[in-house]
Amino acid sequence: MLLREIINQDLKNAMKAKDTKKRDALRLLTSAFKQIEVDERKELIDEDIIKIIQKQVKSRNDSIVQYKEAARDDLMQVEIDEIAFYMPYLPAQMTDEELSSAVSTIIQEVGATTMKDMGKVMGKASNELNGKADGKRINGMVKKLLA
Repeated sequence: MLLREIINQDLKNAMKAKDTKKRDALRLLTSAFKQIEVDERKELIDEDIIKIIQKQVKSRNDSIVQYKEAARDDLMQVEIDEIAFYMPYLPAQMTDEELSSAVSTIIQEVGATTMKDMGKVMGKASNELNGKADGKRINGMVKKLLA
């Protein structure tokens, strides 16, 4: 079953169960899908949907930081709940050990030795580890291993 179909089925189940928080979070997600389809005039595939969900999660994380600084725990909790609803649709994230191993392999493949080679490593790592690890985590690991 396609990821979008799974999300739509979960939305229907949330409506039937009168779970308003989950319903609203999934409606925001499906409206983001529709917006991209209209703007770019294309049918979304699972990779596109994963990228949209990742973007939504990143946006929510940024909002959490701002709400925390403003001492708005009520709004921060809404964002945390939405992230919890989105996470099951994303691929499992790599552990730090798995990320370190993968980045080490990429560094050897491109022959990187110094921080000057970071661009080569990041380009390949971003493509290979897309969806499995956040860009910030990849960047941090590359810096750590090249330093």
